[in-house]
Amino acid sequence: MTGVVLLYVGAVLIVNGIWLVGQARAAAIASLMPAMETTAVRSTVRGGGGYAGEAAAGQELGGERVVARPPRSGEAHPLFIQNREVSILNIFTGFIGVAIAITFIVAGGLASTPAVGLPSIRNGGAVLLFAFTYLWVAYNQYANAGGRALGWYSLFVAITAIVFGVYTVQNTPDSNTADLWLAGNWFAWAVLWGMFWALLSLELPIARITGYVAIIEGVGTSWALAIALLWDKLAFA
Repeated sequence: MTGVVLLYVGAVLIVNGIWLVGQARAAAIASLMPAMETTAVRSTVRGGGGYAGEAAAGQELGGERVVARPPRSGEAHPLFIQNREVSILNIFTGFIGVAIAITFIVAGGLASTPAVGLPSIRNGGAVLLFAFTYLWVAYNQYANAGGRALGWYSLFVAITAIVFGVYTVQNTPDSNTADLWLAGNWFAWAVLWGMFWALLSLELPIARITGYVAIIEGVGTSWALAIALLWDKLAFA
């Protein structure tokens, strides 16, 4: 089940990363064309079009509709993806995560001893951390809600991921490759979710770099490990 979750986490991180980069690019173009600007881009552009694009893309991640109709050069670009297209994948991945997390938690609760059940419950809680993120992003995209609360939740996830990473390192038996890979993933996810916090809550102009990091981590932390697990090349201890 962990392999299935990681497979779709990889997909959602890659697509969300492409979407974020595309939104930053389109918003930057719009900020340089006054006739195409909307009030969400704001009339005072700090540092020029590049900054505006980064800030506007952060608002898009939070759910605010920044560019009602982007310039044709931005809309036609392969990296530009409509919000509602991305939200479908976020909802699907979020619900897969919730279903598998509940399965883990119920199985752990029905286990004969805490020593057997606790790891399963812990896995379920870990999956829910990220599943809720994807559902929240999808909701914001439909409700046009602000993203600061999501940013602060992302900080909570980032800090918790560090704790899970340290725990995984300390409890990995015999240098198991899958467990060590997962430990590295926890620290990588902590960095990415920390970037979401900086983008959404602190409004730092890091939309494009956050998108690129999401794409890289989608491949390296999730998709590749999922393939190794599902093809039975690796297994957790």
